Amino acid sequence: MTDGKSTSQLQSQTDTTGTDDAPGEVYRSSLPGVLGTVDTAISRVESVMLAVGVLLMAANTIANVVGRYVFQTSLYFSEELNSILIILITFAGISYAARQGRHIRMSAIFDMLPPGPRKVLMVFISVVTAVFMLGLAWYSFEYILTQAGRGRVLPALQIPVWLTLVWVPVGFFMTGLQYLLTAIKNMIEKDIYLSTNVLEGYDDNEMEI
Repeated sequence: MTDGKSTSQLQSQTDTTGTDDAPGEVYRSSLPGVLGTVDTAISRVESVMLAVGVLLMAANTIANVVGRYVFQTSLYFSEELNSILIILITFAGISYAARQGRHIRMSAIFDMLPPGPRKVLMVFISVVTAVFMLGLAWYSFEYILTQAGRGRVLPALQIPVWLTLVWVPVGFFMTGLQYLLTAIKNMIEKDIYLSTNVLEGYDDNEMEI
């Protein structure tokens, strides 16, 4: 294990227990200068979105159950609110999963390559994924503009439909930035990174390059 590398960075991607069960701590980006500031900002936005989304969904669901079985009256807006929160959690989650290197990977060919070509391929994959994510962010933004022009509102909450979808381009945009930062991380570091803070997994008998 290399000196100065955190346990979470060296965690093998085939063993998810270490990072999943690790105690919560403030994320500190290892990228230099402005890149580190952007990385840290994205992490904080992800944390707020996920925490608020999960807590509100739990509170809304519990309140609806209590209202239904204790007061014999359900919250009329509960289903719509949960639908909004699911969108929020989902698209904040894709950025968080990218940061943790948890997206599904087809790595059969990648794993057979020597370290040099593997690093080049990782940079290529990260850049291409970033382009697609940022493209989806743009198209989803255009879709929201279309929805805003139609003036539709939710039946119960009576709020514009487009407001419930703002998390979609935000999530795609943060994910695109995350993959772009991953590409830069691999360009400036000697090791291979699945994300800005997660090294490619190692077997017990493998060493970093």
